[in-house]
Amino acid sequence: MAVAGELQKVRIQQDDTTFDAYVVGKQDAPGVVVLQEWWGVNNQVKNHATHISQIGHGYRALVPDLYRGKVALDAAEARHLMEGLDWQGAIKDIQASVKWLKENGSPKVGVTGYCMGGALAIASGVLVPEVDAVVAFYGTPSSELADPSRALAPIQAHFGELDAYVGFADVTAAKSLEEKLKSCGVAHEVHIYPGCSHAFMNTSPEALKNQGAIDLAWSRFATWMGRFL
Repeated sequence: MAVAGELQKVRIQQDDTTFDAYVVGKQDAPGVVVLQEWWGVNNQVKNHATHISQIGHGYRALVPDLYRGKVALDAAEARHLMEGLDWQGAIKDIQASVKWLKENGSPKVGVTGYCMGGALAIASGVLVPEVDAVVAFYGTPSSELADPSRALAPIQAHFGELDAYVGFADVTAAKSLEEKLKSCGVAHEVHIYPGCSHAFMNTSPEALKNQGAIDLAWSRFATWMGRFL
């Protein structure tokens, strides 16, 4: 996997503010907005973006900085940052990111995200009409933020069977998401990975035993984005 250093920083306008984003990949390639976990824009999410830019014929991946420069070093700080997030504002950031990619050469744009970013990715598939496809990892939006039964974009979602985040990313949340997506009629897939916990896509000691699931999830990601973008 390529290093995060290949990303370029850009400024994106959203209403009367601007925010930083990190972009990598060919300018005329389909775009993918890559959304952070609750930690913030760390090397993990930047490496995901770099990896995505190299899948198939290539994508232009863009990571918006939803926390405006803050990065958590421990779970308590990450929880504090996530709880302080303006979720509606984050949706606006995503919409501005999608529009930026379309205005700068990407004919179609998908959204992907992990944990908190997975929940936001699904929400963007409901709330942002410019989104052409979604792939979400281990996160579902609150009913106050978005109702997946009203999704506009095709949604693929990935969950670990052993995920302990009840109501957010556990198997019950995954099954509930699947029922809602069935009711709205958009193309959808919900995949549950045996033996995997939350954040199984991340580089970690656990990743070695999860490598089969990680490879399968990336393969499904490639097929989904390739189909709709």
